[in-house]
Amino acid sequence: MVRDRHLPRARTTTPPRARRGDWGTHAALILAALLISAPLLLALIKATQPSSAVLSPSLLPGGAFLSNLERVWVDAHLGRSMLNSLIVAVTVTTGKTILALLAALAFVYFRFPLKGAAFALVLVSLMLPTEVLIVALFDLVSRDLKWADSFAAIIVPFLASATGTFLFRQHFLNIPASLADAARIDGCGPLRYLTRILIPMSWNTIGALAVIQFVYAWDQYLWPLVIMQRDEHQVVQVGLRKLIEVGGQTDWGAVMAGAVITMLPPLIVFTALQEQFSRGFALSEDK
Repeated sequence: MVRDRHLPRARTTTPPRARRGDWGTHAALILAALLISAPLLLALIKATQPSSAVLSPSLLPGGAFLSNLERVWVDAHLGRSMLNSLIVAVTVTTGKTILALLAALAFVYFRFPLKGAAFALVLVSLMLPTEVLIVALFDLVSRDLKWADSFAAIIVPFLASATGTFLFRQHFLNIPASLADAARIDGCGPLRYLTRILIPMSWNTIGALAVIQFVYAWDQYLWPLVIMQRDEHQVVQVGLRKLIEVGGQTDWGAVMAGAVITMLPPLIVFTALQEQFSRGFALSEDK
């Protein structure tokens, strides 16, 4: 028999250098998580403290959350403002999704002149923030369309979605063309093909886009501040901002309580669509 005592044994332990690398990675991830969550935790703690203690260095939770919430609910009309923001966010998210689906359908399955140039303009619009267009948009909405102080002023200008069009187009391009040919042979029109085949195959992308668009619409601040003058139609972000006194006494306890409550709708939407959100972007990366 040949003895194998001189043969090298396979290593079963992780090399020290690899272990040090893992510890460094874990430490960096923990630090990043703390940096991201620290403002949220601070807001939660300060929302429970009375206004006199909010600016103090104390990090101990208090028992004034309900009283702070009551004041912001009455003084800033938080319930009405949250309802306004919910109407805007749901309408914008739904409209953006529908229009993006139709635009992507046209870019992938229709032939028309200058299709490439039109899609290039869509990509260029991704690079233009709202602040660049706000002056021209204000003139159009307030002077020409007479939409100032209405929900249409903060909904219609944001219904077009270059991001959604791009995401759906990329998703549709990865669907086999033979599927569209078979549907066409069976007499399936474009809209029926969209509703019966494309949309059921795109739920993950739709969910991912819905989360992004809802959070974007919910967090709108600058444009509603410019175009809306009446408080009864104002969104929640501007309503909270009006609680902050300039040169006066600010009720920071109420402000923090309101900020915590306004985080709940986006959090609920993200939690409900978390699986679709993760799968949608995972599929985009795989493609």
